[in-house]
Amino acid sequence: MNPENTTPSAPTTHRKPPSSRAVRAAALAVFAIFGTNGFVFASWAARIPSVTDILGLSTGQMGALLLMIAVGSLIAMPLTGTVADRIGLNRTVRLGGILAAAAGTAVAVGLLMASVPVVAVALAVFGAGIALWDVAQNIAGADVEHRLGRTIMPRFHAAFSGGAFAGAMLGAGLSAADVSLPMHLFAIVVVVLAVILVVPRYFLAHDAGHPAPAGEAAGGAAAGTAAAEQPGKARGGALAAWRHPRTLLIGVVVLGATLTEGAGNDWISKGVVDGLGASEAAGASLFAVFVGAMTVARWFGGGVIDRIGRVAALRISMVSALMGLTAYSLAGTYWLSAVGAVLWGLGAALAFPMGMSAAADDPRHAANRVAVVSTIGYIAFLAGPPFLGYLGDHVGLRPALLAILVPIALALVLAGVTRKEPAPVAGVAAGGAGEGAAAESVGRPEAGA
Repeated sequence: MNPENTTPSAPTTHRKPPSSRAVRAAALAVFAIFGTNGFVFASWAARIPSVTDILGLSTGQMGALLLMIAVGSLIAMPLTGTVADRIGLNRTVRLGGILAAAAGTAVAVGLLMASVPVVAVALAVFGAGIALWDVAQNIAGADVEHRLGRTIMPRFHAAFSGGAFAGAMLGAGLSAADVSLPMHLFAIVVVVLAVILVVPRYFLAHDAGHPAPAGEAAGGAAAGTAAAEQPGKARGGALAAWRHPRTLLIGVVVLGATLTEGAGNDWISKGVVDGLGASEAAGASLFAVFVGAMTVARWFGGGVIDRIGRVAALRISMVSALMGLTAYSLAGTYWLSAVGAVLWGLGAALAFPMGMSAAADDPRHAANRVAVVSTIGYIAFLAGPPFLGYLGDHVGLRPALLAILVPIALALVLAGVTRKEPAPVAGVAAGGAGEGAAAESVGRPEAGA
């Protein structure tokens, strides 16, 4: 296992492609980082009703408080591609994890003080840390996916969902056992620090072995060398990514996916507690069902995507989400709501990872394009909680969730933009190394037809 070389100025011209052992180690490392991310998030999300009770907040006020996570994320997320290019993916993930751990400690202290301002500021820092962590892990996952030549991003997101399932079950168990939320958060901080300081060292170096575009290679070996020695110019800047039409449309699709998944994460437990009179533990258990359905779909979804293509898989996912969200919101019993939660989770599972893969189709531009798509998608975390909380105060939380049907339908209409772009082909003029890179990219399967 070879740790990532994160020296930003290291020339990439003669960097050898990673060995199969290094790729496997990187895949396991990315898997573990995704899982830890999900565990941390769900441990918090499953106990949102406890936060509401401790701070004495209404549904609308809790929605406004959750908005602080989105504020922190949206400040940090557009910068993540540039940060990752400068300090490396492993250090970016570590920075995000340390910020999230520090914020978790501050949230626990704020809850012990019953201080809304302290919790609000801490949640903004938490959002910034999670944003850095999230974008960097998706770029790392795309690097592994390119190396393997098959769709594996959904499995990384399955690790997130699996971690979230474990976190949700832990949250439900601790809630049933009357363990205080601050003590719960202190324990989670220890877990985060233990993982985040060790595991990211096995990520692949982001620029290693990616093929140069044909236009650059046609200019001869000297042009290819110059581009390799200036990776920032080869990939294009952050502003160029914001002007790329396909990237922006993928962002709109991911926006719908994030609203679909985020609404379940934030409100699915509270919806049955408030709307059906279920216990807090039963609400947390339903959240675990939702996350469990997502985990199953993500674990097996990669093979489905490779067989039927991203576009068809995305359309099927959105139809399932439409059906499930409708059933959950209109059901009159806990068990019918659970059936809806399963369909909702299955439908919400694949859209976000497919969007990340689509944004990273061209490895040269992956960091900045993934950051753009993530930023657009995370607008859902900015608009979703306060909007649904406000609507929930007036019509009830479960009926309010039906508003998410609109962005789901929009994602369904725009699904075609996720069709896989042709891989950049290396020119033969640069010699044997270029030919090897070209052969690798040509051998990569098309998943977007």
